[in-house]
Amino acid sequence: MSDSKVIDVPTAGRVYLNVCRDKAYQLAREGVIPTIRIGRKLVVPVAAMERLLEQAGNNKPKAA
Repeated sequence: MSDSKVIDVPTAGRVYLNVCRDKAYQLAREGVIPTIRIGRKLVVPVAAMERLLEQAGNNKPKAA
């Protein structure tokens, strides 16, 4: 990503999850996309989003 520490919810949804704006806000409401509120603006910390995806990649089922 860029040097930004936070990005807006639609951008996070598009860049990291390939979802539309409405789905990104839905996932943010459900807590799937980590968010923080700065005044009236809802933003996604880039480090938290990347950490979340990294952890998800490490939770693959093990072969039997």
